[in-house]
Amino acid sequence: MKKADATRLWPVMREEAQARATDEPVLASFYHANILRHASFEDALAGMLAVQLDSGTLPAGVLGDVLREALAADPGIARASCADLAAHRSRDPACDSLVTAFLHYKGFHALQAQRIAHRLWARGRRWLAHLLHSSACARFDVDIHPAAVLGEGIMIDHGTGIVIGETAVVGDNVSMLHGVTLGGSGCGAGDRHPKVGSGVLLAAGARVFGPVRIGDGARIGAGSVVLADVPPHVTVAGVPARVVGRPLRRDPALVMDQRFAAPPDAGATR
Repeated sequence: MKKADATRLWPVMREEAQARATDEPVLASFYHANILRHASFEDALAGMLAVQLDSGTLPAGVLGDVLREALAADPGIARASCADLAAHRSRDPACDSLVTAFLHYKGFHALQAQRIAHRLWARGRRWLAHLLHSSACARFDVDIHPAAVLGEGIMIDHGTGIVIGETAVVGDNVSMLHGVTLGGSGCGAGDRHPKVGSGVLLAAGARVFGPVRIGDGARIGAGSVVLADVPPHVTVAGVPARVVGRPLRRDPALVMDQRFAAPPDAGATR
């Protein structure tokens, strides 16, 4: 996959927005307000999120300034956002353009809200991070704690019901569908949430609990409950999850292929 960055994606997004504004004049002002009037990807991202997360407590004008400040101070946020956007475009056959994902996909929106909340959290502005997190939960039905560490090129398809806990870590190029939970174990403090490797595919309704490790390129079957470490490049399914095979490719998250080959040695993951 080509490296995604604002220099490459932003001109394409503007072309897409202009074409849609021409084809559907009723929406011309919508595309102008959200894409065409902005000078950069970062400015458009801040404006879009500010409108999405507007509340009486933190109105869009004030929130937009907070978001722009964070994006200007940490270029890594926009880089990760572009990778997430490219992931939606390349992995979701229902996504017909970059603009569609940018403007309409709440999984993408929730990820970007968390990325900015994470920066605020890491710099001690935790009350503001909590407020941003709370607004995102209410707006998108996606709950990603501001302290969770997320890689780049993540796709959250549909988004509804996603929960990612405080000490969770998610690697690069991960795909997850609705209803996925990366949950904690017990009520004690400390490391208590999953560590998900790169290239992992988490199918709909998968539940992973505790500080378990999911190896690179693994695939977690729909509705599975994972309570133990999962080796790299295997498929697990069931309650509790057991090895049932292996992905047909080493990068299941990139191709979204939920089929699996016959297991070499099926057995428990624990």
